[in-house]
Amino acid sequence: MTDQNHNLVSGDFQQEEDHHEYSLRPSRFNEYIGQQDMKDNLQVFISSALKRKEALDHVLLYGPPGLGKTTMANIIAREMECSVRSTSGPVIEKQGDLAAILTSLEPKQVLFIDEVHRMNRVIEEVLYSAMEDYTLDIMIGQGPSARTIKLDLPRFTLIGATTRTGLLSTPLRERFGIPLHFEYYQPEELKQIIVRSAGILDVQIFDDAALALGKRSRGTPRIANRLLKRARDFADLKTDGVITLEIVDETLTRLGIDEIGLDRLDRTILNQIIKIHGGGPVGITTIAASVSEESDTIEEMVEPFLLKSGLIRRTPRGRVVTERAYEVLGLDPPSSE
Repeated sequence: MTDQNHNLVSGDFQQEEDHHEYSLRPSRFNEYIGQQDMKDNLQVFISSALKRKEALDHVLLYGPPGLGKTTMANIIAREMECSVRSTSGPVIEKQGDLAAILTSLEPKQVLFIDEVHRMNRVIEEVLYSAMEDYTLDIMIGQGPSARTIKLDLPRFTLIGATTRTGLLSTPLRERFGIPLHFEYYQPEELKQIIVRSAGILDVQIFDDAALALGKRSRGTPRIANRLLKRARDFADLKTDGVITLEIVDETLTRLGIDEIGLDRLDRTILNQIIKIHGGGPVGITTIAASVSEESDTIEEMVEPFLLKSGLIRRTPRGRVVTERAYEVLGLDPPSSE
């Protein structure tokens, strides 16, 4: 494989991630907390594929960021007893890049494409026949003498991950035989994740402290682990490394995270909609400009939690704050007269 292909594909997710963050990831279904229905179904699909000695059908993992899509892709590969190759949609710039990846796959191998919704539509078309017929059409030559040759590919499993299913083209979306939606985690599940991570990090944490972190982690394991590490920092200086409820409260107060998990950016957005735009409706581009953030960041990282928490609503004309948002911010709702 060329150096360029090494940049396109990695067989080791650890190369681009913090070692400690990587070490917190579960590697098997029995270590993975939450998403129980998804795990139960996947275990059936994987057991069946192993029994038939076939590759698993293509899998689409979708949902808000930080819920474990990359981790699940790794687990699927391990449970299928095969290796995984990883890349991302924006990295694949030419059809030849994708063709090089596909032709280097081994039978039953997993190809994981993160942010699959950001793949160029022209490049995406290479995947259609590869996913459906396990063939690859390659154009040789130019002009009148150009001809197409068809290459057979090994039967592989494509796992695509996306936070924006609405941006996937219909032909691509329909070629995933196993679509799986990630739900936000409950506080008790996040508590279990935090306790497990604390054990890996060799940190002592009380149950009430772990639950408090879980309740303020926006239903997201990635955020829960990040807040655990910040609480550890304060605990190292104040309680000899023991994370108590008081340490959690101080940590989150210092970080500007309130009782339901809203951070400063969340509150700024809600205040902008209320005070500048009369509570809405207002478009996402206008919101992003008013808080000096990219609209993609707002849509992918902030809005899903605000919707889940019942603080905003989407309407055909834009986003509107709810009465609960006024209550959370300590503001008087507008008169209904």
